[in-house]
Amino acid sequence: MLTIDADAHVIETERTWDYLDPEDRKHRPVLVAPSGESNRQYWLIDGKVRGFRFPTLTEMDMDERTRRTGRDVRTPREAREMDDVELRLQHMDRLGIDIQVLHNTIFIEQLTDRAEVDVALCRSWNRWLADIWKQGKGRLRWSMVPPLLSIPDALAEIRTARENGAVAVLMRPVEGQRVLVDPYFYPIYEEASRLDMPIAVHIANGNSWLCDLWRSPHDPGSTFALFRIPTVAACHSLIMSEIPRLFPRLRWGFIEASAQWIPWIVHETRERYDAQGRTFPENVFRDYRIYVTCQTNDDLPYVLKYAGEDNIVIGTDYGHFDQSTEVDAITVLKERSGLSSSTLERILSTNPRALYGL
Repeated sequence: MLTIDADAHVIETERTWDYLDPEDRKHRPVLVAPSGESNRQYWLIDGKVRGFRFPTLTEMDMDERTRRTGRDVRTPREAREMDDVELRLQHMDRLGIDIQVLHNTIFIEQLTDRAEVDVALCRSWNRWLADIWKQGKGRLRWSMVPPLLSIPDALAEIRTARENGAVAVLMRPVEGQRVLVDPYFYPIYEEASRLDMPIAVHIANGNSWLCDLWRSPHDPGSTFALFRIPTVAACHSLIMSEIPRLFPRLRWGFIEASAQWIPWIVHETRERYDAQGRTFPENVFRDYRIYVTCQTNDDLPYVLKYAGEDNIVIGTDYGHFDQSTEVDAITVLKERSGLSSSTLERILSTNPRALYGL
């Protein structure tokens, strides 16, 4: 069985921007460290603090967080920042992972509202991941970031990324002032369909006003309102929209929001279909080609009653330190799930292969 981690990460460093074109180097992000915050750095982009970056944790910090949460978050810095690709592959071997699909960290929030900066930064990031893929012996595939402020440039980036190991097109649930069902994005969906690439809707929020609104001093590390709820709402909007009919080959992955919300969304959308006199699909996740990453603490037998066995995948959130992270999630799933061997094979291998076209 080919075991696939459907949600792993790279942590950007200043080396990520070494791939900028000479004329774009004026847009290079810079890491800044405020005084009094020894473990915290921020990205300065276009004169503003933008993007997303986790605090820097020591090995002792990671050990403590692992002990406190009961979930392993420990990863070597050189592996999560991709300074040492071979070390990353060796760690994957120890975790029983054959392939990781790599997602970004910095683009979880919006980096800029200027198209020229968006194009420059997305292009450099995609080139960095293409270089990592070339070193990865076929085991490190990736979700490319399209510069959506310029659709022609985004389409060109998608084509180039596809030729260099990318297996998905990243979308945020909210992109500036637009949501995923906006026809503005239809050219992206058409090109992704043509290239047999899914849309990977990773938890994120590309609207800086909404991010500021939902940040809470009572739960400073929470991603629930900022990133998870918009992701669930995006799935609801997709099911209610014309998009599954307009793009009948396009696959969708909703990444890192857990899967426990699936029964809720099925109930909500079915009622709305009935009210509109529409026929609800027999299995909306299967029929609309929607895949969802689960967590080991999801009630999977209950979730599978609504999603079916063919549309659930799992990720480790490798490289991050939040409530989604469980570096040994695949081992834990095998030991704790109470699922049949055939269901486990679908979640760990068959389904992610179908989602990412591997």
